[in-house]
Order: sequence, then structure tokens, then C-alpha cells
Amino acid sequence: MGLAMVLAGALAAPLAGTAGLAAASEPKDVLAANARFYAALNDMFKGDLAAMKTVWSHAGDVTYMGPTGNFEHGWAAVLKDWEGQAAMKLGGKVEPAEIQVTLGGTMAVVSDYEMGENTNAQGQIERLKLRATNVYRAEDGQWKMVGHHTGPLPYLAK
Repeated sequence: MGLAMVLAGALAAPLAGTAGLAAASEPKDVLAANARFYAALNDMFKGDLAAMKTVWSHAGDVTYMGPTGNFEHGWAAVLKDWEGQAAMKLGGKVEPAEIQVTLGGTMAVVSDYEMGENTNAQGQIERLKLRATNVYRAEDGQWKMVGHHTGPLPYLAK
């Protein structure tokens, strides 16, 4: 089975209790979930993880490949990575730009640039522009993040 078939099946596969959301969802619903993620990301830069815990699915199949260069699997590992970043209190702000939504069934993919600034380990402001892919799944009537992938930042890479 080719990759295109696997992806098509994954995007079309319904999850229990989510068919109503999938049928009624439009790109604007996914864009709203994506906006909540970026608001949560900006809160995380200040050390506050409450919103980040809300936007993510807490399932064992979530994945996170963030600016540290790590590849985390499962909610416990993803949360631990976010906790480490929140502890750094990088400050700054990141906004999505050039947003593209692909919506299929109970899954949605958002591709965008993350543009903004953070403070590096030396206390200097760093401008950034990173490519990002955000994956959402319909869970209990809401779009929850199940994957986030962005390029590594040299000052965060381990």
C-alpha cells in the first residue's frame, strides 16, 4: 500500500464519538483550533502551560518535534518537553503566517510559518521564521492537537 493510500485512510478514518464534528467541520473550525495553539504557545513562553495542556490530545499516539530537535512520542513525553521549555521563560511572541489547511474526516493538517521572536540562552532577542506542521484530530467534539513539527533552533537544540 502506498503512502498516499495510508494517509488518505488515516485522514478518512472516523473515531468513536467524533462523526458529528467531522461532518460539520469547516476550515474555520480548524483555524480556530490552530489560533488556540498559538495563543497557548505564547503563554508557554511566559512559563504558563495551562492552555497548552488544553489544546493537546492526551493520547499515547501524539508526537512533537519542536525547536529543541527532540522527537517526543505520547502525551507524557510531549508534556515533559513543553514543561522544560516553559521553565526557560523565553518571552517573545510567535504568530502563524501563510496558513494552509487540509481537512479530511476526523483529521486536519495545518501548514504554516511561525514568525516572531524569543530570547536565546545569552539573553539576546532572536528573530525567527520556522516552517511548521500542526496535526489535529476530532476528539469529544473538539479539534485537539496530535502532532506538531517545526525546525530546530540552534540556541535550543541539545
